Amino acid sequence: VQLQASGGGLVQPGGRLRLSCAASGVTLDDYAVGWFRQAPGKEREGVACLGNNMRASYGEFVKDRFGISRDNVRRTVHLHMSSLEPEDSAIYYCAAYRARQWGDPCTITRAEDYGYWGQGTQVTVSS
Repeated sequence: VQLQASGGGLVQPGGRLRLSCAASGVTLDDYAVGWFRQAPGKEREGVACLGNNMRASYGEFVKDRFGISRDNVRRTVHLHMSSLEPEDSAIYYCAAYRARQWGDPCTITRAEDYGYWGQGTQVTVSS
């Protein structure tokens, strides 16, 4: 399984970005997918995840600003970000793991569950 993240860039505060993660080597139907981020000098934190049953979970800091979606046919996962703040600046990573069974809730707190990681895409929020 290979994951390729893209869509990062420089955006002004209050702006929006859509990150994409393209998967190859596997179909995503049986996988939970997630986005994590890491800013300089800070620990990695979970942003959002989406289980194989399309149920999502978000970090508390998201506050309804972000949305995660997946297209299993196109093997793509998106993170839609709006109302971006300078504190959202970080490298964003997409990740995936094979769920044990249908309907298992995904996790954004146990990054170690994710066996597959993309290379990261930089998001910078600045005026």
